[in-house]
Amino acid sequence: MLKNTALCVLLLALIVLCGAAVKNKKDKTVIKPTSTSAANTPSSGWFTGPQSPSGDDEIREICENVEDFVVNIRRELHKFPELMYKEIKTSAYIQEVLTDLDVQFSPGWGLNTKTDRITGHGGTGIVAQIGTGSSPVVLLRADIDALPITEEIASNIKSQNEGRMHACGHDGHTAMLLGAAKVLKGMEGSFEGTVKLMFQPAEEGGAGGKRMVEEGVLLDSPKVDLAFGIHLWPALPSGTVGGKPGVVLAACDRFEILISGVGGHAAMPHLVVDPVVAQASIISSLQTIVSRKLSPLESGVVSVTKIEGGSAFNVIPGAVTMWGTVRSLTDEALRKLMGSVEDITKGIAETHGCNATVRWSPDYYPPTVNDDELWFNLGEKVASKVADSGAITPTNPTMGAEDFGFIAQSVPSNFYLLGQSSSTVKTDWNLHHPKFTMDETVLKRGVELHVRSALDGLAMLAKNKKSEF
Repeated sequence: MLKNTALCVLLLALIVLCGAAVKNKKDKTVIKPTSTSAANTPSSGWFTGPQSPSGDDEIREICENVEDFVVNIRRELHKFPELMYKEIKTSAYIQEVLTDLDVQFSPGWGLNTKTDRITGHGGTGIVAQIGTGSSPVVLLRADIDALPITEEIASNIKSQNEGRMHACGHDGHTAMLLGAAKVLKGMEGSFEGTVKLMFQPAEEGGAGGKRMVEEGVLLDSPKVDLAFGIHLWPALPSGTVGGKPGVVLAACDRFEILISGVGGHAAMPHLVVDPVVAQASIISSLQTIVSRKLSPLESGVVSVTKIEGGSAFNVIPGAVTMWGTVRSLTDEALRKLMGSVEDITKGIAETHGCNATVRWSPDYYPPTVNDDELWFNLGEKVASKVADSGAITPTNPTMGAEDFGFIAQSVPSNFYLLGQSSSTVKTDWNLHHPKFTMDETVLKRGVELHVRSALDGLAMLAKNKKSEF
C-alpha cells in the first residue's frame, strides 16, 4: 500500500495546485522522477528491466501479475471520491503512484474555463508519457471524478466523503490505467513510439476531456495518432468485452427551465398566474417530442428528472424550475430535440401567461464514435484476445454519454465496454446507482485491454509508416 503521510499528501496537493495555476499548455511543468521507490507501491517488483513479451499468453500473465497493485489502488480511490474539478487528493495520489513507477508526467491539465456555471478550479488532470518520446503515439485515457451520490453499500472501503461516491467506476478506470502504466513502464525500451496516459477530471458533466483537448493533449509533441478508452459495464457479464464500430454512446445535453408567473394564495387562483400548471403541461408535452419530432428510425430521449418550486401547501409559487436531459445518437438529432424543447416550453408558458427561460449546459457532449477502420483492423481483435470467450460481445448503442467523444472527434479512437456483472457477487447494479458495486476481478482484464491496445496500436502505426516508403 502507498505511504499516505500528511506531508506527502500536502506536498503533492501543492504540485496539483501549482500545475492548475498554469493556463498556457506550453508552460506545464514536466515531472521527471529521478529515482523510483517501487517498494512503496502496491504489489511492486514484477519488472526489473525492459521486457518484450513473446506472445499473447505472456502479455496476459504480465497483466495478471499486477492485479493486487490495481485492486489496492482502486480501493484507496474508492474511499475518497471527489467531485468534478475538485479532485485534488485524487490527482495527488495518481502523481504519487506515477512517481513511484518512475513515469514522467505533467500535472495541471483540465482547468475549468466555465467557472460561472460550474464550481471548482480544475487543473487536476495529468498527462503521463512512456516510451521513446517520439512518434508514433497512442493515447490511453481514464476519468477520475466521482458523483454526488450517497453510497448505500456497507463495506470497509465505503466512501468516507459524505454525499460523494464512485458510482460510475471511475476509481476502477483510474486504477486500470495506472496498472497499464506499471506494465508498459516495465516494457519501456522494447517498443517503438510513445504511449500517453491521460487522467482527466470532470467527466460527469464538466467536459474535462474537452478542456484537455483544448489545452493540447492531442496536439502537443509528440502528436497523438490513436486513442483508446474503457468503461466498466454492469450490463455485460464479467469476462466479456463489448463494443461495435460506429456510434457507441449518445450525444447529450442537459437543460434548466425557469417558469415565472405571479404567486399568491392557493384559495384565490384567479388572482395569480400559476407556473405550476404551466410546468405540468410542459412536462407532458415534452414527452411528445421523440414520437412526433424525430423519425421513427431515429433514437432520442427527453427526460425531466428534477422539479422544484413552492414553499407551502396553500401558496402558489411565483416561479418553478425543472431540470432534465436530451440525448440522441447524432449531433443533428440532438439539435432537433433541443430546438423542440425550447419551442414547446416557451409556447406553453406564454399560453398560460408565464415567462420561460431555457438554459443549456456550457458544453454538450458529442456521440462517442468508434472509428470503423480502427475497430476492424485493431479494436475488435484486441477485445477478442482479452475476452474469456475469445470473441467480442456486440452491443447496441446506448443513450449514456461520455466525454471521450471529444477525443474521438479529433483522432481515430476506440472505446470498449468491459463487462463486470459477476455470477457470484451482485455487481449488476446500474451505473450511478447508490449500490453500484465493482467486480474487481475484471480490473486485470482492463489493464490487458489498455496494454494490448497500446502495443498493437504502436505496431500497426509503425508498420503503416514503413509501407508508405
